[in-house]
Parts: sequence; structure tokens; C-alpha cells
Amino acid sequence: MPIDKRLFRYFFAALLTPWMLVVTARIVGGQDDMRPMFNGKDFSGWVRTNTPSQTWTYQDDVVACSGTPIGEIRTDKMYQNFIMELEWRHMVPKGNAGVFIWADDITARGVPFHRGIEVQVLENAYGDTKSHTTHGDIFPIHGATMTPVNGRGGGRAFPIENRFKPSPEWNHYRIEGRDGEISLAVNGKIVTRGKNCVPRKGYICLESEGGVVQYRNVRIQELPATDLAPENVAIADRGYRSLYTGLDLEGWQLPKSETRWHAQDWVLSFQGESGETSRLVSTEKFEHIGFVVDVRLKSESSNLVIEVGPNHRVDLSDPLVAMHLEAVGSWNRIESAEAGGVRSIWINGKQLVNQDTSRGSSDDAMVLVPTGAVEICNVYARSQSPSP
Repeated sequence: MPIDKRLFRYFFAALLTPWMLVVTARIVGGQDDMRPMFNGKDFSGWVRTNTPSQTWTYQDDVVACSGTPIGEIRTDKMYQNFIMELEWRHMVPKGNAGVFIWADDITARGVPFHRGIEVQVLENAYGDTKSHTTHGDIFPIHGATMTPVNGRGGGRAFPIENRFKPSPEWNHYRIEGRDGEISLAVNGKIVTRGKNCVPRKGYICLESEGGVVQYRNVRIQELPATDLAPENVAIADRGYRSLYTGLDLEGWQLPKSETRWHAQDWVLSFQGESGETSRLVSTEKFEHIGFVVDVRLKSESSNLVIEVGPNHRVDLSDPLVAMHLEAVGSWNRIESAEAGGVRSIWINGKQLVNQDTSRGSSDDAMVLVPTGAVEICNVYARSQSPSP
């Protein structure tokens, strides 16, 4: 019986179409468009936000994190809509780490973490509880917001399935961020989702949080951007660099006889008694400095003075400053920046002091002068262009 050639062509096309759709999808929006986020040699394209070179290294084409101090590295560019893939493994059971999405340029007040959306990277032996799992939670941190899919009454999204492999096996993540929605696929299957994220454009960070962790095949595909309201965009790079390693007092000068300063991971501590004072001087000098310093006064008699040259001094005991401080034991953020010949000071986001800089601003070191017990973190500084 002769075969109708037209029917044969239709039948063949019906068989071929699904295969063609799969191939087309991979070419247009799949792995063929992924590009490496590390060059395999150094950390070009990444910023060591608040962790030193000792924390992040390359080992056999793998990005290795020591886990100390607590902090991050971030991309030097911002991302809005994207697909990111990576493999990770913890080298020690109970390890803790994370990937931050849509983050600000520097860490949030009083913590070693950025504002953003965190994709959890916990090792299985860390243990599951009602408040978290070790299988791919997603949640907003330090001022970011998100509506979880499969939540438990808070802001955290929980995975619908446990797919993690324990240390030291490799796990694969596929993170997709699109128009404020985020999804995580663990080892080939989407298990966690969130929506209505703010911000929804920002930096991508890898976190150091105690776990000895390795990453490889870290790749990204950027997707078409959409218009965003300003509040949906993270704070862009302001040129700040961390002045504290989290490991030691490298980059600072103090007398050899001084033993009251201590590097305690992400916190720099002065353990002075009531009335005792000291001076910690940066080895680097800055012209037209801008800075951020977070401070926690440990008692009613504690104080901190920040000095940069003869014309720039912030004294937390000044009544005009003290009225904007949080209660003793809470973290405060002190910011200073120059623009248009005027230096502005912010205490916990409140603009407080305008200082005339017409007398000039030579290269000066930053000096931290604590009195009594004081804790300091997030010490960032930048040299600014001379004001017009």
C-alpha cells in the first residue's frame, strides 16, 4: 500500500518539533549563554568587601574559602535579571556559607553581612529546625524584603524537597532572579522560591561564615533588564575599602606596649576599663576622606572619637551627636562625606553636621580614639576628589 508523502512529512515534523524546541531553548536561553564569573587566575571582577586575601584563594581551579573572618566578596558589577549556576561543597561537616543576591556595596550596620537576599549554603550535619533547613532556604536579610513561597509565617522560603549531598560531595545550584522573583534548583530540581524581592538589582556575594567551603564552575547569564523604581535598586559602589582585616591589626599603628586592642573576627575590640583611652592610627592616609565606622559603646562611660587631620573630628560624647545614638550596647553607624566644599556627618542615617572644608584637606590618617570598652566593625574609607 503506497504511503502518502504528505502524511509522512507531517508525521516526521511532529516527531522532530519537540526535539527542535529543546535545542532552541538551550541555545536562546540556556547554558550556551553562560559565562564564567571567575577567570581561574585571580579575583578580577570581584571586590573583597570585608575579607582579606587570606580568606579567599584558588586551589586547583577551585575558589576556596577558609571561613574566617565572617564576611563576603562581591561582584564589581550589579545584576538585575540573571541565571547563575555554581557547584559548592563544604570540606567539614556542619559548615555554614551563603550566596547573597541583589546586595548593597558594603555591609549593613553592626553586622558583617550585606543587605540583600540570601541563598543558604549549609552542610547537612548543621541540622534542620523549624526555623531553618540545610537544603536550600532563601530569605531576606538586614533590611531587604521578600514574600516567600512555601513559607512558615516569616520571610524565609523553605525547600519542598531535600536534595543536598553531604560533605565533601559537590552540590549544584541554579539560581534564577527575574523581576523580583527568585528560584533555586538544587542538584537539578527547583525546590525554593521567593517573590516581591526588594531590592531586585544589586551585587552578588559569596559569603564566608565559618565553613571551609569550595566553589567551582561559577557562571552567569544576564537576562534582559526592566525598568525599576529607585527603591528596588541596591546601593551602588561608593568606592569604599575595608580598613580592618578581621584577622589582625594589619594596616594600623599602635605602641608595642598596647595590649587592649583585639581582633575578634569581624569585630575590632578595645577592652579598656572605665576612663582608659588609646589611639589606633591607620597606616594609610586619605585626601578628602569619606568613611563609614560602626561602633558599639559597652557602658555609659564608653566613648569613641574619630579624627582625620586637624579639621575633622567626630566625638560621640558631643551632645549634638549623642542625642542620635542608639542605647548602650547597640550598634551605631557614623558616616562622613564631602561634597561641594561642605563635609556632612550622618549618625544612624541622620544628617547632623556640616563642616566647611575651604581650608583644604591634606593627606591624613584615620585615628580611632576609644575610651572605656568599645567595639568597632565595618571600618570603610575612601579618598574623594577635591570639591569644586
